[in-house]
Amino acid sequence: MFDSMLASVQQSTHRFTVYTADDAPGDDDWFTNHSVAVDRQPLFPGGPDPFVAIERNGEFAGVLPVAVIERLLEPPVVRPETTDGLSPAYRALFEVLDDTVYTSLARGELLAVSREIEDRAGRLGTGSLHVSFQRLSVFRTQLPAYSKLAETGVTIHVYGEHDWTPPAIPGVIYHPESAGSMGEYWVVAFDGGDNPPESCALVAREEADGYRGFWTNDDEMVARIRRRLETVDPDQSLTEGDSTLR
Repeated sequence: MFDSMLASVQQSTHRFTVYTADDAPGDDDWFTNHSVAVDRQPLFPGGPDPFVAIERNGEFAGVLPVAVIERLLEPPVVRPETTDGLSPAYRALFEVLDDTVYTSLARGELLAVSREIEDRAGRLGTGSLHVSFQRLSVFRTQLPAYSKLAETGVTIHVYGEHDWTPPAIPGVIYHPESAGSMGEYWVVAFDGGDNPPESCALVAREEADGYRGFWTNDDEMVARIRRRLETVDPDQSLTEGDSTLR
């Protein structure tokens, strides 16, 4: 279901060529996790200070000093409200900062990102949260947490293989599916409610050595994820007062 999306996120539209001393530390891992192709080239003695040449969609965007980029990457990363007055190189860099993070993820990291998304939804108390489970029976252990979250005003959509009939909870809508198409994915998506810039999502696919996927704060990407989830048995749900899945 999400394979094409995972593949498109992994594709790079930016390329950074880092010119620095061979033994100098770099931000290669950070760039790679933000879907940036990275090359490293040595600087000869007596040459300029380390710098990064930036390409966007195959075209040269400009050059930025490594020291400037390192300062920009120090948390918290602060993005300007508008990039209209910035040079093409700065605009390309901030595009990368806005993009999704694609990386390998351990189960503990997935849980941490998921909790952050759920906490954000709870703090705002509006909008919809979409959560997938391999099987609906796995949701049994999460009933107290999601019941409390639904009380904040967030509408929760739960997806999973139909192997168990969950109880009706006000504010929780179930989307059981029988094809098992969600089984290999870990998905949590929040639409931001009344504040779309607060939207965020996590999509990961289980592989032999763990999970690989991405998280994003891009509201358009979150909307794409939500639309794909909403195609899963949209006519089958358990509503307040029901005792069976329809």
